[in-house]
Amino acid sequence: MSTNIFTPFTEEELMPKEEKLEVIKKGKQFSIGIPKETCLNERRTCITPDAVQVLVEHGHEIIIESGAGQGSFFTDLQYSESGARITNDPKEAFGQDLILKVNPPTEDEIEYMKPNTYLVSALQINLRDKEYFLKLAEKKINAIAFEFIVDEYKQLSLVRLVGEIAGTVSILYASELLALSNGLMLGGITGVRPAEVVILGAGIVGEFATKAAIGLGASIKVFDNSLSKLRRLHTMVDSRVPTSIIDPKELSKSLRRADVVIGALPRLNMAPIVTEDMVMKMKKGSVIIDITIDNGKVIETSELTTMEDPYIIKHGVIHCGLPNLTSRMPRTTTKAISNFFLSYILNYDEEGGFENMLIRKNEMKQSLYMYKGRHTKKIICDRFGLTYHDINLLIF
Repeated sequence: MSTNIFTPFTEEELMPKEEKLEVIKKGKQFSIGIPKETCLNERRTCITPDAVQVLVEHGHEIIIESGAGQGSFFTDLQYSESGARITNDPKEAFGQDLILKVNPPTEDEIEYMKPNTYLVSALQINLRDKEYFLKLAEKKINAIAFEFIVDEYKQLSLVRLVGEIAGTVSILYASELLALSNGLMLGGITGVRPAEVVILGAGIVGEFATKAAIGLGASIKVFDNSLSKLRRLHTMVDSRVPTSIIDPKELSKSLRRADVVIGALPRLNMAPIVTEDMVMKMKKGSVIIDITIDNGKVIETSELTTMEDPYIIKHGVIHCGLPNLTSRMPRTTTKAISNFFLSYILNYDEEGGFENMLIRKNEMKQSLYMYKGRHTKKIICDRFGLTYHDINLLIF
């Protein structure tokens, strides 16, 4: 009887071979520094203990300066238990690969940073000077501004997120100031006329300010030079709010009757919309909140104010010019910013880190205003007389 067995395979093909396992590609893990905020009485921070825990589990090292979360009611113990390392030395927090801050670093803090560090913070261009950009350039920093971060849909995602809070907070704070100045309640009750609110700007900030004012029962009018934004707002609030293009005569008439004016239009390198003469004709005890003052004044008489002295009085009108207005609600704002940065960092992990993302994604390039010490935003270079470098010629 034959012992030969027919098989279509050769002897070599029948030999056992090693198993091929899938190797999951991981992005470059890096150390993240969270320094304590030292200016503008800032109470917000960029990350919560819950987000720290997720990032630590993904292999990142988080170094947080002691007291960084205190203003947002997060303790060092909460951060420590989530896996962060707490340091008392600001130099150590600033000496990491990636630095997350709310306000831009001071000149002294820039000295603590390593060359080629990634800095992610707000820019607040109206509060900066040329020296700030030159100091960053000396350190060859890669700087990303909150104001320039865009998503895959070309939306300013972080600006929108903070703008939603800022719009709502502006109305709530205006209500406090109005009660303080002349005892009026921002909203009508039976038999008493509602307070009148003028909102300049129909963008995200203006939209949420409008919704908050409607909720309180105020009488509102919205001005903007963009018909598409006014139309969008009109649709969102079911046509309950009158809107107008910014016509000086119509605006001046509305301002005379207004109890509250909310400035929500960035005016970078542009003249204010509301002149001093218009402010002088407003009712005594009325309130102005210029939300976008760090990106240019909407109201000519506005001045920057601080959390310690949040308002000034000019021509009998209360003026609030807080550049960090959302810091009045620090825990909510911190949670919102933290949610954004958690997905932001994890997204870049999947793609192999920041350097790979700079090459692959155009929206990442557009969020930079400095790359390895070179100034890459024309609007900043024109304002401060700096040499402009096209980011697409530096990274390709």
